[in-house]
Amino acid sequence: MRWFGFGFNAFGQICVHNELSKDEGRDTVSDVKIMNPTELHRNVDKSVCGRNKCLKTSQIRASWSRRVWLHVDGDSCVCLAGFGGTSVVDSSGCTDTVLSETHLTLAFSDRIESWDLQKKEKTPAWSMEIQPPTDTSGPPLSLPLVPGGYIATKPPFYRSLSPHLKAKSLALGAEHAILLSATGAVYTWGLGSHGQLGHGGLTSEEEPRAVEALWGMPMKHVVTGGWHCACISDGADLYIWGWNESGQLGLPSQSLRKGHKEESSQQAAADCQSASINPGGKPLEGEKDKEVFISIQAFPALLDISPSCEIRTVSCGSRHTAAVTATGDLYTWGWGEYGQLGHKNLISTDEPQCVDFFKEQKLYVVDVVCGPWNTFTAVGEEEVKLS
Repeated sequence: MRWFGFGFNAFGQICVHNELSKDEGRDTVSDVKIMNPTELHRNVDKSVCGRNKCLKTSQIRASWSRRVWLHVDGDSCVCLAGFGGTSVVDSSGCTDTVLSETHLTLAFSDRIESWDLQKKEKTPAWSMEIQPPTDTSGPPLSLPLVPGGYIATKPPFYRSLSPHLKAKSLALGAEHAILLSATGAVYTWGLGSHGQLGHGGLTSEEEPRAVEALWGMPMKHVVTGGWHCACISDGADLYIWGWNESGQLGLPSQSLRKGHKEESSQQAAADCQSASINPGGKPLEGEKDKEVFISIQAFPALLDISPSCEIRTVSCGSRHTAAVTATGDLYTWGWGEYGQLGHKNLISTDEPQCVDFFKEQKLYVVDVVCGPWNTFTAVGEEEVKLS
């Protein structure tokens, strides 16, 4: 499986600057903003992982300044790239990872470790022993979930959860959390100032509260970004809610449309000085109809990606969103100032748009992971069918 990255690259978390600078015409801006999907190197130097070979990358996680990737090839190897350079953590036997701006959390069969990325220490800042689950009938828990609770991004790391929730998966936002239960119910808690909890208001919740608008519609996948959330139903429909300042919900954004309108007006004024002007300044036919803009969507909204298609997986960045369809296409929308939408430009959009690069290269997108300001995708060849 091949991985590509695009978007914010100020610390070389997608590709190192000296590699980019080999191409003629490269400048500092091009090094920081990767507009074209760029394949990530799979060759791991022996000095980093103890092996000089091409390793299979099974997982990528990203923070604002770093990327971590988990290699699985006989024995596991966890590598970091970005701020501080490329390095490896003592990770033999690691099965899962979670990355924040300050800590890297690793899951092993018998323990959880959190490493402080701001300190160069040879031992984890925190660790916890775990017992193998007694019930192995379901899929194993994935970080940040652990038996009995979850691992937060800052101390105290371990937070307990009620067993009545029957947590299946969990995602952490800037200051809120979203949980998927074994029955397909969705729960949220934490800061609610941008409607990111989906309860219809802007109040915060100290304890997990069911998102009543989704009650009766089983979900199979939940994710969150900085201040917005998304989930996929059993029927492969996409629901999304929270802050829409940059169009990250795929709904009409006033600030985004206003910016585009001002740019269009300036261009029109420059190009059409002699064009006819509407007399009296009266609105033209159709201009009386006011557009409806959404800055905050406090209830889950069903988002139709055109053409209508089933959603395989979705991921949220700080202010952008990416979704993979059942046909292997990648759609992105929201804030695009660093090229994180993959459309070969720096334009933000509040309409889901297909990333043409992968279709042109006849590649199936099978997974997507959004960092705060960048995007990473896993692809297979076109003839490979999605499972």
